[in-house]
Amino acid sequence: MTEPAKRAVVLLSGGLDSSTVLGLATRDGYACTALSFRYGQRHTVELERAAQVAQHFGAQHRVIDINIGSFGGSALTDDTIAVPTDGTEDGVIPPTYVPGRNTVFIAVGLSLAEAMGAERLFLGINAVDYSGYPDCRPEYLAAFQTLADLATKAGLEGRGAVLCAPLVHMTKVDIVRAALEVGVPVAVTWSCYQGGAEPCGVCDSCRIRDRALVEAGYPELATGVGFGFSQ
Repeated sequence: MTEPAKRAVVLLSGGLDSSTVLGLATRDGYACTALSFRYGQRHTVELERAAQVAQHFGAQHRVIDINIGSFGGSALTDDTIAVPTDGTEDGVIPPTYVPGRNTVFIAVGLSLAEAMGAERLFLGINAVDYSGYPDCRPEYLAAFQTLADLATKAGLEGRGAVLCAPLVHMTKVDIVRAALEVGVPVAVTWSCYQGGAEPCGVCDSCRIRDRALVEAGYPELATGVGFGFSQ
């Protein structure tokens, strides 16, 4: 008798990190549902890339409209706040932080996971190159797991989804290598904080990504804008 497939929900933005997590979960035998959000972000192109990545890995793709961006307070959702292009201060939460975003996304992901009987909720959060975001820390994840176990029927019954963040302690270079090992179509992924047809190459996210690609030995996959070379 064939064993039923392990089920997982993967929060997928279309960026390098979350795409790598989808690749890792697929490699590990999970039947994945990729969950993306249209939350009022200026870079909605990431949703198109998320759909392509989900298709690449054979995952079902769902997009939820939840416009927390209408509240303002972030450079990712408010055109009056500039996206930083010259780095951020250590210990200072950057203006690209979206108030409550990961808390909302994980809550919705847990709801879907419980409804479909998924064993895992995979997240692409990273505490090494996370630009100071408070909701990308291991202690945040541990606290949310405690909440999930207390707040859901599945959790109280001992079968709630486990929050998994396989990249949380990895460097960006390690993530690039893992992405290529599991077959992530890196050129398809979108990490840029700006909207537009092409990555800007100078926002924090682009620069962190490009630096890692160069250091990992794949400069041809970088935008090149912040490094003085072209593709």
